Amino acid sequence: MGTPKPRRRLLGATLAGVLAATGLLALAPFPSGAAPADGRAPGGDKTVTATLFEWKYADVAEACANDLGPAGYGYVEVSPATEHIAGDQWWTSYQPVSYKIAGRLGDRDAFAGMVDKCHQAGVKVIADAVINHMSSGSGTGTGGTEYQKYAYPDTFEDGDFHGCRKDISDYGNRDDVQNCELVGLADLDTGSDKVRGTIAGYLDDLRSLGVDGFRIDAAKHMAAEDVAAIKGKMSDPGFWVSEVIHGEGEAVEPDEYTGVGDVDEFRYGTHLKSALQGGDLASLANIADGKLDGSKARTFVDNWDTERNGSTLTYKDGDTYTLANAFLLAHPYGSPNVYSGYEWSDKDAGPPSGTDGFTRYHAQQPVTGMVGFRNQVGDAELGDWWDNGGDALAFSRGDQGFVALNGGDGDLSETWTTSLPAGTYCNVAKAAPDNCEGNTVQVNDDGTVSATLGAKGVLALHAGAKA
Repeated sequence: MGTPKPRRRLLGATLAGVLAATGLLALAPFPSGAAPADGRAPGGDKTVTATLFEWKYADVAEACANDLGPAGYGYVEVSPATEHIAGDQWWTSYQPVSYKIAGRLGDRDAFAGMVDKCHQAGVKVIADAVINHMSSGSGTGTGGTEYQKYAYPDTFEDGDFHGCRKDISDYGNRDDVQNCELVGLADLDTGSDKVRGTIAGYLDDLRSLGVDGFRIDAAKHMAAEDVAAIKGKMSDPGFWVSEVIHGEGEAVEPDEYTGVGDVDEFRYGTHLKSALQGGDLASLANIADGKLDGSKARTFVDNWDTERNGSTLTYKDGDTYTLANAFLLAHPYGSPNVYSGYEWSDKDAGPPSGTDGFTRYHAQQPVTGMVGFRNQVGDAELGDWWDNGGDALAFSRGDQGFVALNGGDGDLSETWTTSLPAGTYCNVAKAAPDNCEGNTVQVNDDGTVSATLGAKGVLALHAGAKA
């Protein structure tokens, strides 16, 4: 995204920092069959996405079978399936040199096998697609392709790139943002019919392998009409979601891309961090204010960009991070995306070579329990809102669910009004319904529930998890 303003710097002034910011177009999922005309995800009982950042495709396949499918996730988002520049850093995945599936995460067979296994587990696949740019230099790619900047054999040649061959310097200038180079990355002329056709062919190929939808990287650096035109050239494009970071006073705005599909709502994660770290959970009553319409927004606590630039909470925030994800999955605004990456101290560090070092956050009980909560409550209305004016809140989702969050550092004892039928319920934020001994809560005949939540505690009850 060019040279970001200081508030948006991801990894300082390094290439890695800006590449982190290239996550501008995210794709949301859709069930088998044709996508709806507007490209947005339809309803259904499994609406949660898990992003397994920089997971090898073979490992994603196992996660679908063993974790995501059983937990009730509807979709998994995987990292880019292209040949890319060599290097150990995570951001090398975001510098393609060809559209062959020949990167460090696996080859074409591994990718196709992953899609098949995920589908068998009832999980749809979203592919992260980097189509705004190619590499910033020359060399030999991960699949053996020898390339030079502006010259990529059997893919693109010099005339396929924009003529502005300098770094983006002014985010208040639309032409600069969308036609100049993102820290030296060769910027494709997505207004060109040839370029559009080549990109559409690549995405169609992924669709032929069973991919259900796309996250298109760096959408902010392509005109919305160009993105729509590429989608229009595909034979069956599936679902698209644009990840466009909002910036005050900037020329390009997220809502420009809602005609293409959903849009990742970065302001959501920023709001969550402010509320939870500031002891102001009560402000989450207005979580939708000043943001995209909920029917067009994909919501998340963090992603690989924001966990590195400090704008959101991360796995390093422990129980506060768990609270944020509980709210994400309980509240009706937007379509939730759970991020599951790997532990890091060096912001440039690539993924672990084995399975150790990944957070496996998507598979932890406080998260899987809330995925089940989300699937149970569906589109039930939010009601019975309660907060203490500061660090605690609670609400119902119709007669299907109830959640309470304690963001404080001490115990919270309270009696809440819910819309749940009377009965004994499992607190799915702490235990699975089939093994809930010691974690049950009684809802009284009048719908009230009394409980004590420990510091940073979550109470989550739903009609599908009665003891």
